[in-house]
Amino acid sequence: MTLAKFTSIYFIFVGLLIGVIAVLPVVFPDKQLFINNFWVMFGFLAGITYVAYMLVDIGIKRDPEVGVMAIMGSIAVKMIFCMAFVLIYSIKAKGIGLIFLLNFFSLYLLFTAFEIYCLLRNLRHQNLK
Repeated sequence: MTLAKFTSIYFIFVGLLIGVIAVLPVVFPDKQLFINNFWVMFGFLAGITYVAYMLVDIGIKRDPEVGVMAIMGSIAVKMIFCMAFVLIYSIKAKGIGLIFLLNFFSLYLLFTAFEIYCLLRNLRHQNLK
């Protein structure tokens, strides 16, 4: 999968997530579903996921033999940056609530699952060559 194709699929995925997030408060008006700085967290996770995929794409194009190491490295870098984000947020917010944990981990898992799906599609196309 080329970077241009990934980018277009990625923006469709992000648009669908934004649509679902916009509809949830309308469906559940009496519940607090999101933290105050939710869009900052959403933008951070969306950006770090895109950067991680770009790192893998560059690593696979440079040397396809070490593509698996590039994938593992990008996932590790993404996890380290996300742990730093949680640390900084917990220091600034003085206590992490359940809503933050649900927001963060649901977004983290959705973006990571999408990234891994695209990476597996990329590796599957390499095996067919």
